[in-house]
Formats: sequence, structure tokens, C-alpha cells
Amino acid sequence: MTKPDATGGLNVGDLARIRKEYGDLTFDETMIPQDGSPFSLFRQWLDFACEMRMIEPNACALATVNSEGRPSNRFVLLKDFDERGFVWYTNYDSRKGNDLATNPFAAMTFWWGPLEKSVRVEGRVERVPAEESDEYFQKRPRGAELGAWASDQSRPIENQAALKTKYEGFVQRFEGEEVI
Repeated sequence: MTKPDATGGLNVGDLARIRKEYGDLTFDETMIPQDGSPFSLFRQWLDFACEMRMIEPNACALATVNSEGRPSNRFVLLKDFDERGFVWYTNYDSRKGNDLATNPFAAMTFWWGPLEKSVRVEGRVERVPAEESDEYFQKRPRGAELGAWASDQSRPIENQAALKTKYEGFVQRFEGEEVI
């Protein structure tokens, strides 16, 4: 058994003892929106996470499975949702894009610890129309747009300097152009 570190906190040897007791924030049937829609409840919880100024309240873990049946999990940012489903964006040639091309099912999990809430979503994934994807891309900050061009998502890079050089090349390529 290990002892607490100098700050009195727990250390890695105490992982089995790290546990928060939940139940401070209750949830019962009276809290379900009148329309009974899980999307309405999700909106309430996401709004609350935003009001609490949580860091990246729209972040969720997205799990996909490749053609060999091997799972992969990573965080993405939710950009929209409605009764049709949940929307995030990715490079089609990324690992998740390739996984979804061969196995169009995924799961995502939102975790809002301070709210004592978690939401799991599972289902078939479909691409949004190209116009919707383009519209989202144009809303991104210019640096993020250039970064998307420079980054071969999910592929190794030579080093940070090579990535920066590639990014600067796209800065020059699109200089003076309003739309990338």
C-alpha cells in the first residue's frame, strides 16, 4: 500500500481508492420534459453544462470499429443535433472516417462529471449533405480551416517543424482569399 503524496492527495498507487460518491444531484421521472423526447432532455443537460461553463461541454468520446473488428475511441466535438441525430465533422480519410466507411455504426458518450450526468448514444452513422459540411467549414476560425488543410488527420508526421512548414504553405496559398 502506498501513502498519500506530500500534498496529502492520492497518488497512482491509490487508484483503487479514488471514487466520488454520486447522488447529490437527483433525477426522477418528474424531470423528463413534457414532450418526452430524449433530445429535449439532452438539450436541457447540454444547456446546463454550458451555463456551468464546463470546458468543452460538447466534447464526447466517439467509438468506431474498423473492418477487422478493432475498436478505436477518441474525442470529438458535437456541432449540431436534432431528432435525426448527432452531428460532428471529420476528415473522410481519417481513421474514424475509414472505420465508418467499412462499418457505419458508432457510439458516443458525453460525460458531465460536475452535473453527475452521462449520455450514451449508439447507432448508424451517415454523412451530412456536402452543403451542410461546407457551411460548417466556413464557420470555423481561419486558423482551424488552414490547419485542416495542413493536417493529414490520423497519419504520422515527420515532426512539428514539418507540420508548421506545411501549414505556412497553406497560409500563403490562400492569402488574399476570403473563402478557403
